[in-house]
Formats: sequence, structure tokens, C-alpha cells
Amino acid sequence: MSTLRQRTTQAWSKARPDLDTTPMVVVGLVKEIAASLELSVEQVYADAGVTTTEVALLVALRHSDGITAIRLAESLSMTRAGVSKALKALESRKMLTRTVNPHDHRSALIELTDCGRRLIDDVFAEELRVHKELLANLGESYDQAIATLCTLADAVTLNERTFD
Repeated sequence: MSTLRQRTTQAWSKARPDLDTTPMVVVGLVKEIAASLELSVEQVYADAGVTTTEVALLVALRHSDGITAIRLAESLSMTRAGVSKALKALESRKMLTRTVNPHDHRSALIELTDCGRRLIDDVFAEELRVHKELLANLGESYDQAIATLCTLADAVTLNERTFD
């Protein structure tokens, strides 16, 4: 029995034999891995009562000494509206505080509360545990997998710079 990835590649090869479908293999695998990793932590986030967006914000806040919502949106490549909505939800649950920015009174600096720090520390630890469990199946292939992924990341990053 063939995989969905194989069937999709075969279908495109049949429909458009003029197209080189070989990139689909790598891109499909990367997307499949990313989806599996995201799916693996859904329950961790649900148990903690946070969304993927909120986790991204909490992680960024965990490693900052006060940051504006605009800077958060830029650093995470998120929309300002999306960041604002998630920050409001986190603030209502006492996960963060906002204080007037001493350098620009029109904006606020956002920081984690102790409660927010404990939450993201716990969620991140559990996320690492789940990912470690998933990656344990690599066994002795771990170093080889990392090297291959680094090569892929470098190649894609180089291509991104080329197309800018």
C-alpha cells in the first residue's frame, strides 16, 4: 500500500508529466514532521489551558525584560491583532502585566508574572518530554538526522536569501 505522499506525487506526475515533482518528497516530509510535532503537543497545551499562539507569546516573554506588543508581533511574524487578542486573554488570566514604557509613553512594556513564568516553564518542560519521547525512535540515527536537517535548513535559508 502506498502512502498519501507517494499517491500525491504519482497523481501529479501523471497529470503533469512535464513537472519535476521531486521537491514534493522533501517538502511533504517536512510538513508531515511539523504537523506530527504540533499534534504531539496539542494535549499538553490543552491540559495547561493555553493555545499555540499563547505559548509562542509566553516563550518570547520568558526571554525578554519587557517588550512591546508591536515588537512581539514582529519577532514572531504574527499580526498585531492576533498578538493583541492573545495578550488580552493572558492578561485576564494574570499571566502577564503591562507597564507604561518609560521611553515611549504611548506604548506598554509587557512582562510575565510569576504565574505566567511558572506556566510556561511547566508547559515547555512537558513539551520537551513529549518531543524527546517521539525522537527516541531515532536511536543511533539521531546525529545523522540532525546533520541532514541542518543541511536542509541551510539550503532553504540560502535559497530564501537568494529570492529576496
